[in-house]
Amino acid sequence: MDEIASVEKRKYIASSVQCYIKDHGVSRQEDIEELREMIKSTRKDINDNEECLKPTQVPMPFMIVVLNLTRFMDVLYKETDNFTHAEGITKEYITLLFVDPVPL
Repeated sequence: MDEIASVEKRKYIASSVQCYIKDHGVSRQEDIEELREMIKSTRKDINDNEECLKPTQVPMPFMIVVLNLTRFMDVLYKETDNFTHAEGITKEYITLLFVDPVPL
């Protein structure tokens, strides 16, 4: 997700976007669409994973951390690179979480 969001800014760094384009001979737009489908499929695998519903071999606290990390990545890289440019939505979310939290 990071590479899709910031592919234009990385001219000389190898990325999955550039590798996929080179390996499959597709356009940048076709590559980005295919990578988004891969991300969507992986997200479904994680969210629909029965291990999250009935943990057996992997402890539930570990599963929750992995699930929350994937959710957080979606927030950071959904449309743009909000990690590198944190002054926008990332700053707003951090403020809402820690400075102005909803009273419980």
